[in-house]
Amino acid sequence: MFLMILLNALDGFDVLSSAFAAPGITMEWGIPRSELGVVLSAELVGMGFGSIILGGMADRYGRKSTMLLCLAVMTAGMWLAHAATGVSELTAWRFITGLGIGGMLAATNAVTAESSSKASRSIAMALYVIGYPVGGVIGGFAAQGWLLVPDQAPYFLGIGSLGVSFELGSWRSVFLFGAVVTAAMIPLVILLVPETPAYFLARRPEGALDKINRSLKAFAKAPIAEIPTAPSKANKPKVTDILANPRLRPVTLMLAFGYMFHTLTFYYILKFAVQIVADTGFSQPDAASTLTYANIGGAIGGGLFGLFLKKWDIKGPTIGACVLGVIAVAWFGLGHGDLGEWRFAAFLTMFFLNAAIVGYYAAFARGFPAYARATGTGFVLGVGRAGAAGSPIIAGYLFTVLGNENLLTVSLIMCLGAILGAVLVWLVPLRDADADLEALAAQPID
Repeated sequence: MFLMILLNALDGFDVLSSAFAAPGITMEWGIPRSELGVVLSAELVGMGFGSIILGGMADRYGRKSTMLLCLAVMTAGMWLAHAATGVSELTAWRFITGLGIGGMLAATNAVTAESSSKASRSIAMALYVIGYPVGGVIGGFAAQGWLLVPDQAPYFLGIGSLGVSFELGSWRSVFLFGAVVTAAMIPLVILLVPETPAYFLARRPEGALDKINRSLKAFAKAPIAEIPTAPSKANKPKVTDILANPRLRPVTLMLAFGYMFHTLTFYYILKFAVQIVADTGFSQPDAASTLTYANIGGAIGGGLFGLFLKKWDIKGPTIGACVLGVIAVAWFGLGHGDLGEWRFAAFLTMFFLNAAIVGYYAAFARGFPAYARATGTGFVLGVGRAGAAGSPIIAGYLFTVLGNENLLTVSLIMCLGAILGAVLVWLVPLRDADADLEALAAQPID
């Protein structure tokens, strides 16, 4: 669980690295917000494709092997981004980074659900989800206190004679730091993360019993003497199987589009907060601190929200978090002259908006049986990433058309996403679907 939270934190930093770097990119290349929005959305577009393509691989080839592949892709994307010489090149490398992040999210989500008990799963998912903003917090402190602070001497990052040298104070140092940290996670996953028993039980490869017992031993559980007879049809989950099932289709589509709309609002703050504050006259490190406080709010809000889910289930708390998030974004849009007010406004937006994300992730974990969990989650996240990817582009276009001074108007328009997300959470037949899934858990979807 700790490693899954850590991997999710890594995803959080890698996604937000472009937001921390945004003022420096804008200053060096002189691009408008509309063009910056395209850069900021690139990894989010990649995450959508990665969630579907690489997320499905986690069900077919294993959670662990998929995580290792995703880490390699993320490392390469971050490394190449730091050396980009233009907007098009940087956009391409951020898209590749997003492919790895999307697949990683689907795989780690499945491992978290399969490594926790039914009674504690909501809390486990809440802890897992808050790893994402925790990564933003750690990255924010590194950016504002170290990476974005100019230094005359080159800095060496590595062990012994192996490493890289770079100058602090440049937006490039943010991506380079992310590449090194991502690469460092590869040996940890190889050595410390076992494949889950649920994966072997669902796929039933040759020697399934021995593989399940080795996995159970890694989790400090007793071995089993036999496994249930395999269903008549092999479990080969496909997105089309999930969408064709009349009991799963409403849940899948409502969660997918609800999550998509909510991320329109969610990523508006995460991607544009630093640039908005920097444009009001604050330095690059000070502007970056606003996003750090936003992620602190997201971590605290997500953690506390897990307790609400345990007592009141999913729907009510998630809808309430969406509504309060809308109010917080509107207040952020009023603009502030003091850095402390900007930080507090950003804190409140993510406190509530990330709490709603926890609600969605808890619904994902309950929405699919083990043999289709990564595929189903990957599909929902993939559709949801359309909202995430569109958010910076839409916001950048609105700023270009309405003017940077119309922050409140842009913010109110971007709030519509969370409102629609709350409506779809209210409409989704989650309780009935859970009852159906209990019966479906031991057989493939026709």
